[in-house]
Amino acid sequence: MKNTGMTRPLDTLGRIVIPKELRNSMGIQAGESLEFYLDVETGLLSMRKYIGVCCHLCYSVQDLSYFRDSFLCKKMHTRFERKQRHLIVITTLVEHLRSLIREHPTAKQGEYAEWIGVSHSRISQLKSYCRFHFTRIRAKLNNQSLLISR
Repeated sequence: MKNTGMTRPLDTLGRIVIPKELRNSMGIQAGESLEFYLDVETGLLSMRKYIGVCCHLCYSVQDLSYFRDSFLCKKMHTRFERKQRHLIVITTLVEHLRSLIREHPTAKQGEYAEWIGVSHSRISQLKSYCRFHFTRIRAKLNNQSLLISR
């Protein structure tokens, strides 16, 4: 936990205004509920957005499990796990394609497809995925070098 340096007065009814910067960074909208926590020994009062007892994504109240600081229903948890597995498969295929391109830079797309065991169109998708992420990484590096040079 870090000190924000912000202070707010308590009004005569015991209310305080949470600064807009904090509300925005915490994703708190007007009318949403907050949970309060108190550490009596240190005198620290903290709060966070109220999670409630429902699925964080679809608001279902059946088959809930606690996952990464919120509740997810079984259906959403399964979807999340499937997406995670899909990302692992894509990352593995992309790495395999990159190594093949390094080893055989003049090979045709059909050869890459045959070696990896996927279709021609899948190779195109993987290549575009490589270009997209390479462009994002290059942009981040350029931004960092601009910040360093200033």
